[in-house]
Amino acid sequence: MLFRDISPVLADPAAFRVLSDAMAAGLPAGTDAVVAIEARGFILGAAIAYAAGLGLVCVRKPGKLPAVRHRVSYALEYGTATLELPEDTIRGGQRVVIVDDVLATGGTVAATRELVEHAGGVVAGVSVILELAGLKGRARVPGVDVTALLTH
Repeated sequence: MLFRDISPVLADPAAFRVLSDAMAAGLPAGTDAVVAIEARGFILGAAIAYAAGLGLVCVRKPGKLPAVRHRVSYALEYGTATLELPEDTIRGGQRVVIVDDVLATGGTVAATRELVEHAGGVVAGVSVILELAGLKGRARVPGVDVTALLTH
């Protein structure tokens, strides 16, 4: 398994600013909030939400929230995982963009979409740094615009 590490970009102030600003500029019009996926998505999501003047909702792994709105388990290529949405963070009809570092097989993004929609939100888009096109993750979120700064 090849791991894509964004640490050098985050450590470089100019590169991190360019990355955050580019992702924030690519948000669809009418976006109400950024939904960030644990853990690297939190770093990006916070910077993007701040740059765009939006709120931030952090989707967490189990056992880290005092009040859970909904949870979804999903298959990974090497097992299963579960994500949880905090209570009282997404309003009905609220338009959100899901943010993460890499879109691979799409399981994590699809699970996050399910959490958002269960809460009454609308996924207006997905924004990632890198899309691994050969793994066809985009197909797991049909009808949603996916924006990647790089596609490999």
